[in-house]
Amino acid sequence: MRQNSIVLCLTVALTVLVVRAEAIGADPPKTNVIVVLIDDLGWKDVGCNGSEYYQTPNIDRLASQGMRFTDGYAACNVCSPSRAAILSGKCPARLMLTQWLPSGRWSPTEHRLREGRYLANLPLEEVTVGEAMREAGYRTGFIGKWHLGTETYYYPEHQGFDVNIAGRDYGAPGSYFFPFEGGWRIPTTGKMLRKESPLSGEKGDYLPDRLAEEAEGFIRQNADQPFFLILSHYAVHTPLQAKKEVIDRYRDVPKTQRQGKPTYAAMVESIDDSLGRVMDTLQDENLDDRTLIIFTSDNGGNGGVTNHAPLRGNKGSNYEGGIRVPLIIKWPGQTEPGWVSDTPVIGMDLYPTILDATGQSLKPYQHLDGTSLVPVLTGSGRLERDAIYWHYPHYNRHPSAFPSGVIRAGDWKLIEEFETGELSLYNLAEDIGESTELSNAEPAKLAELHSKLKAWRREVGADPMRPNPQYVEANP
Repeated sequence: MRQNSIVLCLTVALTVLVVRAEAIGADPPKTNVIVVLIDDLGWKDVGCNGSEYYQTPNIDRLASQGMRFTDGYAACNVCSPSRAAILSGKCPARLMLTQWLPSGRWSPTEHRLREGRYLANLPLEEVTVGEAMREAGYRTGFIGKWHLGTETYYYPEHQGFDVNIAGRDYGAPGSYFFPFEGGWRIPTTGKMLRKESPLSGEKGDYLPDRLAEEAEGFIRQNADQPFFLILSHYAVHTPLQAKKEVIDRYRDVPKTQRQGKPTYAAMVESIDDSLGRVMDTLQDENLDDRTLIIFTSDNGGNGGVTNHAPLRGNKGSNYEGGIRVPLIIKWPGQTEPGWVSDTPVIGMDLYPTILDATGQSLKPYQHLDGTSLVPVLTGSGRLERDAIYWHYPHYNRHPSAFPSGVIRAGDWKLIEEFETGELSLYNLAEDIGESTELSNAEPAKLAELHSKLKAWRREVGADPMRPNPQYVEANP
């Protein structure tokens, strides 16, 4: 009997040693990735970027745990091109997807130039970051706003995502309250577009909450395997709709202390709540220490609902208020908590950063215009890039908006207005509000940046604006 006990103990001990040896030799679990993409959230609309009005404790918590980029940029001043750039790693001009879909703001008689041509769908030929992650063995999910193509052929399930929840062709829901339906009058035709419900729910359900609920479910269902999730909120895009009890709290704030409309502030708080639910779910599932989280916006805030000071301009414009956005990246074990970087970075950089951070080989043939941010995130180096660019050959109805091209090189920023050919030069280090135009004071810098901007447009094949023969000169 005693001999059998000894044998049993030895067997158990040997089993434990074998299991431990296998564990030591096993590959570490893959890093999960979650991208939280907000629609129309302004750079100054979060606490960690200086807002004292909007309540964003979870966004601020993420910033305290990761790296906050003070000079993070969207690839375009409107949504669809920015989203295409994140997914493809290519700039909108190279993709020839430079306008929000389906647009419809151009007037044949009021606008001096014809707009640049643009695609109405993200081409299936593009190897998206979703496809790259799925090829690497990740379970891929897309939840929320898509706005990059029509049903049947161009939805997320055709662009590398195993799961598509609420991703539709339209850019804003009919309503933020269940059944999330409504209509939109198409500017060019006057016809009404019926917006069907993007997902199920119950009476009283609020869309940001439902999307957060779906994100929680995706994380829990895939907790035992590597996953890549994009949680893409429709909020805080119009229509301005929020929970009454939250709106009322912001209405209690004196008007002189408000940064924006109370309903908008309530929407910001709800998307902050959704991020908190995602972060808490990761902790519940013991995934917090091996999940990379990226939080950003697709363009600047809407000019009619929030104050962008000290930035000039708003959504739709190529001033800083239209393209500078919140950007926070938390990479546990690699990025020191609370780090802040003033390195200029842009949406195309997310694709190669995700591949690099998850130990995959880069795809330079695909993310041609992106640069991995890993050296910045780890503090091991700087980016080998001298400039970032924008090309927006379109009209829209947003304040401060006009067709233009932009280059930012170091602290310098040049804007070329396509209608007039006028050039404007600013030094962002000294003048973040773009209030002092320096072309006369710095002619050499003006010429240098304009030359680089024109060369870049040739390189990426940017489609130009052309004279509009239908234009009718307004009476003096």
